[in-house]
Amino acid sequence: MKDGTGGRRRSVLRAALLALVGIALFCGFVGLGIWQIERRSWKLALIEAVNQRVAAAPVPAPGPEAWPKLSFDGDEYRHVSVTGRYEAGKSVFVQATTDYGGGFWLMTPLRDKCGFTVLVDRGFVPSKDFLADAGLTGEPVSVTGLMRLSEPGGAFLRSNDPKAGRWYSRDVTAIAAEKQLERPVAPYFIDAGSPLERPQLPNVEMGTPDLPPDAYPIEGLTRVAFRNQHLQYALTWFALAALVVVAAVVVVRHGRRREG
Repeated sequence: MKDGTGGRRRSVLRAALLALVGIALFCGFVGLGIWQIERRSWKLALIEAVNQRVAAAPVPAPGPEAWPKLSFDGDEYRHVSVTGRYEAGKSVFVQATTDYGGGFWLMTPLRDKCGFTVLVDRGFVPSKDFLADAGLTGEPVSVTGLMRLSEPGGAFLRSNDPKAGRWYSRDVTAIAAEKQLERPVAPYFIDAGSPLERPQLPNVEMGTPDLPPDAYPIEGLTRVAFRNQHLQYALTWFALAALVVVAAVVVVRHGRRREG
């Protein structure tokens, strides 16, 4: 009699434990699905905003008074312009992978006429052998491009090494410190040119550049396409939640059959 009562209690405890696990899994999967739906809405709004910013007429790059309020959602890829003088001898090469193959972004500081320094990504070059100061006359220049917020730290599994001159991300703060740029330094950089205005270069196969030296640096290579697979992820999580329900039904039916 005691063994029978104990067995029923163990069965009830197992059933309760399975129910709790099932409820937790179901709620977790549904929550993740809802989160992906929310992320999808955010991504769609971001894509629409970025497309509008890229296509808009350039506005003056924000000065120090506006820097504390800058954000990715509100300002990334904004079409801006600056006028000032490039600072020779202070460029850096940041590793890049583009449609033209592997190479480097050429980053050069520009002292804006309003009294602040901003790093300008002048475009893609195939190697560090490129003469960074070529074409820098010291005369005032006007640059238009897309505003990008700093990329601190480095790339995946690769940290920036300022002392060795190895840069894997466009870390404005670290570059400014290493090159001792005149302050104040903008917390963003500018990708020169626009992907909407990039000229079509003849006889260039994807990933196999064969261009004359004066074709570099190549502007307008900013990627403004965003992966948006949140709907697929959401459906996957909802499907897993449904499987939990199916599994629960199977377990309940199996238990009833055994009792019968």
